[in-house]
Amino acid sequence: MLAPKFWYPENNEKSISSAVLVPLGYIYSLLSKFRMLKSVQKQFDIPIVCIGNLNVGGTGKTPTTIAAAQFLLEKDYNVHVVSRGYGGTAKGPLFINDKEHSANEVGDEALMLSAFAPTWVADKRPTGIKNAISEGAEIILLDDGFQDPSFYKDLSILTVNAEKGFGNKRCIPAGPLRETLSSGLKRADVLISIGAESSQKNFKKMYKRYINLPMAIANLEVLNTGISWENMKVIAFAGIAHPENFFEALRAQGANIVNCQSLSDHQKLSSTLMKRLIEGARAENAQLVTTEKDYVRLPKQFRNEVITLPVRIKLNENLSWDKIFTPILRCLEK
Repeated sequence: MLAPKFWYPENNEKSISSAVLVPLGYIYSLLSKFRMLKSVQKQFDIPIVCIGNLNVGGTGKTPTTIAAAQFLLEKDYNVHVVSRGYGGTAKGPLFINDKEHSANEVGDEALMLSAFAPTWVADKRPTGIKNAISEGAEIILLDDGFQDPSFYKDLSILTVNAEKGFGNKRCIPAGPLRETLSSGLKRADVLISIGAESSQKNFKKMYKRYINLPMAIANLEVLNTGISWENMKVIAFAGIAHPENFFEALRAQGANIVNCQSLSDHQKLSSTLMKRLIEGARAENAQLVTTEKDYVRLPKQFRNEVITLPVRIKLNENLSWDKIFTPILRCLEK
């Protein structure tokens, strides 16, 4: 399902739909607060780093997890990722083998992460953490889980889309927030704002009074794979929270997009859908292009027809990974 337009109003326009849902959003926020207060937090013997968000989807959480994993792996730490495997059927705990498991089983994000670091799917995250530790993990990265109060987090990193911000700053279903802005930012250690420079300026102006924690500025950079996108005729499709970001990234590379297909986040890529897209691409003499996350959901028989536009998170110098992970690295070096 695509996010309702009133979650992210243009020019802070008021929405009747959102206003009607405010009481439900208030109840949701109270339930979230109560859940956080009543739970007993389990602690582990190794550092647990959570990379989460306050919004529902579309904040760059998974690319940030990949970047953090690469940083730690380059320092020779045995880092494992634990995910709930959203969209998959597996309850786990299950260690992902990308040759054996599919996105239908473990979820597209977890399957994508497994290409970069050892990754576990576990419906109950503490169980996944225990299994990772038993296999020699020295540090755990959680892809999501900021609102899971069942265990202690040594470092909590929040990601936010600088262009979308925190939307209308209301809780589900009146807005995109999983909890109130004040409670979420209070519990976090670092905020990573991802987006272009113009978006960053607007984000800082709009949310400056809410943010009282270290903030890193980051952008998504297209990975150089040797493909020249300039004037390439493409049909682009994406099943992510904000597909327009993907289409804009393609245009920025010089691609000539003849058709855009916005799908629901995590939407199943059926044979019927793929055959229609392939026929459309052939009729236009165009190349089918999608995101890395969508690609792992593709049925194998269609993968030769599609290429990806891979992107990676790059932190600006204001707050590097070294600085973000300083307390964790000190703990690991003891």
